[in-house]
Amino acid sequence: MSTTRQSPAGDCGPEAEEVVTSIEASLREVREVRELRQVRRLKLVGASGTVQRSRDFTREALEDWGWMPAASADRREAVEDALLVVSELVTNACLHAGGPQELRIGRGARTLRVEVTDDGGGKPSPRTPHQAGRPGGHGMFIVQRLCREWGVEPDPGGSGKTVWAELPAPV
Repeated sequence: MSTTRQSPAGDCGPEAEEVVTSIEASLREVREVRELRQVRRLKLVGASGTVQRSRDFTREALEDWGWMPAASADRREAVEDALLVVSELVTNACLHAGGPQELRIGRGARTLRVEVTDDGGGKPSPRTPHQAGRPGGHGMFIVQRLCREWGVEPDPGGSGKTVWAELPAPV
């Protein structure tokens, strides 16, 4: 006599559903990264004026990729959003992680991906509750509001991390 009940046909249990959901999310991420048609890198270790340098680098990439000059209000907003997200991520690395190591900008068919690597161990997050009237503490709130997704990936080597954000490409 068995002490386990038989599951209905096709029922793999809740653990299998979690695994499938996790696999589906991973496949979406892999597809999106594969869709990046071009990636540009800017080394920032020891550089001065990293925020302005990063914005200039991003602006040049967006010009080369046809985002600029912006022919419509939507395209102008997309460019401004991308430059603001770059500024916020690089500034966060300057203020909280000893400075950025590298900026990567990736272009996909429907996505612009911004990545900033640093040696910091912290994990950025929007301040809660968000207090709009107070100075400071708005960077990750802004990133969260402007981007489709954002996240933090620890460096596999154990020191540092990459903070990434994905914005929709203008139509």
